[in-house]
Amino acid sequence: MTSTNSTPSRPRGGLADKRRAILAGALTVFARDGYTRASIDAIASTAGVSTRTIYNHFTDKTELFRTVIQESAGRAAEAQIAVIDRHLRKITDLESDLVEFGRDFARPMTAEHAEHFALVRQINAEAGHVPQAVIDAWQETGPLRVRRELAGHLRRWAEQGLLRTDDPDRAALHLMLLIAAGTPPYLVAAPDEREVDEMVTSGVRAFLHGYLA
Repeated sequence: MTSTNSTPSRPRGGLADKRRAILAGALTVFARDGYTRASIDAIASTAGVSTRTIYNHFTDKTELFRTVIQESAGRAAEAQIAVIDRHLRKITDLESDLVEFGRDFARPMTAEHAEHFALVRQINAEAGHVPQAVIDAWQETGPLRVRRELAGHLRRWAEQGLLRTDDPDRAALHLMLLIAAGTPPYLVAAPDEREVDEMVTSGVRAFLHGYLA
């Protein structure tokens, strides 16, 4: 007996491809124009889809922006966490290992994540016009996640008696600020390598002066 079930399969691949195209186009437009000035029409044109297709996937521009910044921040966070794990998973000499980590961590990530950090610049420029829920989602997915990962290593060192801190999260924030001062990852031009070395070395020493057991 021939089956009468003729329900067509859902084009999952096509829907996923369109969603990826929308997010890629939206990242380009938001990074260029910012949240306030970006239009759904411009995003649709860049993504090669209709505005109706965008609204089939996202309720409004705010939801689209939140999704874009979360996914983009997540990718950047993964790259930064990889740097943390590569340098700090095993420590042989605390100061020299932290300096090596700092040199890598302070290097601007403009090549692979240029659009993400252009988007971060836009958020910083118009923070008062970006919904707070969107900023919170970005922070939680990106910067705060990276800081928690670094804090985990500092907590382990404190338990081993290498550091003195009862607040590893605050210590992680201090370390990140000290080694990256003047060279945030969203800089357009790469800083002078000698200046980076001097900044990281002095930053690590200042950190250890306050936290070394």
